[in-house]
Amino acid sequence: MTTTLFIGLDGCTFTVLDEMTRDLPGEGVTMPFLASLMAKGVRAKLRSTPNPLTPPAWTSIMTGKGPGEHGVFEFIRAEDHGAEVYWTLYDARDVDAETIWSIASRKDKKIAALNFPLTAPAPEGINGSIVPGFIPAKHLRRNTHPRELFERIKTDVPGFDPKELAWDFDKEKQAMESLSATETAKWVRYHLPREEQWFKVAEYILGSDKPDLMAVMFDGTDKIQHQAWPWLDKDLLAKDPQGHDKEMREVCLEYFNNLDGYIEKLVTMAGPDTQVFFASDHGFTASNFVLRINTFLGEKGYLTWGTNDGSEQAVRRDASDFANLDWSKTLAYCQTPSSNGIVIRVAQKPGDAGIKPEDYESFREKLIADLYTITDPKTGKPVVIDVLKREEWFAGQHMKRAPDLTLVLSDHGFVSIRNFEPVVAHRPAAIGTHHPDGIFMACGPGISASGMVERRQIVDVAPTLLHSLGIAIPVDFEGKPADTFFDAEWLAANPIKKGARTKAPQKKELKEEMDQGEKQQIIEQLQMLGYME
Repeated sequence: MTTTLFIGLDGCTFTVLDEMTRDLPGEGVTMPFLASLMAKGVRAKLRSTPNPLTPPAWTSIMTGKGPGEHGVFEFIRAEDHGAEVYWTLYDARDVDAETIWSIASRKDKKIAALNFPLTAPAPEGINGSIVPGFIPAKHLRRNTHPRELFERIKTDVPGFDPKELAWDFDKEKQAMESLSATETAKWVRYHLPREEQWFKVAEYILGSDKPDLMAVMFDGTDKIQHQAWPWLDKDLLAKDPQGHDKEMREVCLEYFNNLDGYIEKLVTMAGPDTQVFFASDHGFTASNFVLRINTFLGEKGYLTWGTNDGSEQAVRRDASDFANLDWSKTLAYCQTPSSNGIVIRVAQKPGDAGIKPEDYESFREKLIADLYTITDPKTGKPVVIDVLKREEWFAGQHMKRAPDLTLVLSDHGFVSIRNFEPVVAHRPAAIGTHHPDGIFMACGPGISASGMVERRQIVDVAPTLLHSLGIAIPVDFEGKPADTFFDAEWLAANPIKKGARTKAPQKKELKEEMDQGEKQQIIEQLQMLGYME
């Protein structure tokens, strides 16, 4: 019997959910089933990781630990070799903390985890099923656990198509190349059958395997909000949408209505004795300007741009996915837009590029002071509202993987790393960007019906799910079970208990790496969503 059903909704925010679950003039209730669950359950805003981004945030949900401990900060991991800086994509081997999938398996619970990022390759000792997200279709078969599960799904799930289940990079590239009114609507529609594929796989595994912990993540919520935020945010909606505005609003409502149907079927199939939880890795809001942070750092003398002499190599560098810098002269720079982080280069030995180690504190304080001087030319207000030092926000065994400084912008937007002017530019129209407050909700037997309660931290999701399963909470978890999510009677019968420390994850090598073409396809997907340029 399934004890706990966990539905992840990437980027989901109460800004949108509250609208989708109420009766709107001319539209009705788009998500009536979810509305009924919310009316008899409990919910809270969920504060994301310091940089509210998919890889570190979902990893915190899966491990109950922050990025400083689990080691994942971004989509891309950088390695500074002095004369050059190299990048590679994060994968499950970079997650240096035990996941709830592994913990539950060790406690003889059967699990199923579908479409979560950084779950390939699957860790050893999993009792149940893992179908990873965020990988090309050709890698699904060998990274599905157990291996025979892929063949079962292929045989038993009607209409199963791994190319549709994973990212269709050709479609993503088309959207990136052409974002006309017609193509934008087509791109949103692309996610309708994709979410249905994940639902069908979840429905099949839930029905056939009946795992104790059933978890599936739907990520269309994030992708649609990035591209279609003006048609989802009630403050940006046209009062009487016509033409393209009407079409976009309708396709967005269609997506959320379909999602409501998937949720209803999964909850119904799990049964009345199942506790149901929902969470998102971050929320969403509108971004109205762009901060070209590396342009600013260049103007202040912290970095030097690479020269373009017209050679093929120079042209390729300028067109690359990362900033084209002169590494011999660059002291501080931003690696990717989604990091919102500034890396200070410290010389490891005399002659290396970077500042002297003994100058680090004074250099950093001057840099912070300079960052706070950036203002919006239209309003005169500060653009950077907070600068997070890594030792204060990313404490842990992997603190040094974090950027030295993480920027929080006044509109929560991502920065630009390109060498364009001016430093601050207003967008022609608002776009969707990440907000630090996501969602956390629950319903079912033993769950409180108290409605909205106090905000929880993202590291609280994992211990809450473990407690629902009857598993003691590892003492080295940073998060705590959301005790206000459970009613008093259930807590009295099921008191929260502390357990042993988590186990260090076993390192596992992939038999076959993604080739450069496949990595480039993933990078292009990140570009389209605004995480890279």
